[in-house]
Amino acid sequence: MDVEIRQATVKDIAGLEAVRAPDEEAGPADPRMARYLLGQHHPQFALTERVVLIGESDGEILGYVGGHRTTRHECGGELQYLYVTPGHRRSGVAGRMVGVLAEWFESHGVRRVCVDVDPENRRARAFYARHGAVVLNSHWMVWEDLRSSLGDANVP
Repeated sequence: MDVEIRQATVKDIAGLEAVRAPDEEAGPADPRMARYLLGQHHPQFALTERVVLIGESDGEILGYVGGHRTTRHECGGELQYLYVTPGHRRSGVAGRMVGVLAEWFESHGVRRVCVDVDPENRRARAFYARHGAVVLNSHWMVWEDLRSSLGDANVP
C-alpha cells in the first residue's frame, strides 16, 4: 500500500475526528486537537513548535501522529498523538508516520523524545518498545535518539 504522509492543517481536524469516531476501543479524538494544532493548547511543559501529520492512501485517512518540542523529563520532544484506523493497524502505517515525525524532530534539533503511555495499554507499549523506546517510569517511555532508534526501516 502506498502511504502518503503530509502535514495536517486545521481544515483536517474534522476528518481526523470523523475517522476515529467509529472506533469504540480508542474513543473519540482529543477535543483539544484543533487548539493544539493552532498553538492555542499547550500540554504541560510544551514549547511552541509542533506538528500533526496525516497518513493517507488514495485520499483515505489511515491515521495521524502529532508531537511537539518540550522540556518534560529532560526530553526535547514529546509524541502527543498516535492513531491508526483499526483496518490498517499492524500494516506499517504507524511506524512510517513516527518515522516522518522523527525527521521533523531531527530538523528541530531534537533527539530525546518521550511519550505518555497508559501502563495498561500493552499493545501501545509493545509498539513503542519495538520501535526502540524504553521505559522511563510507569507512564512514560523514551527514545534517547528517536531517529537512530528507528533506523531506516520506517523513514521514507
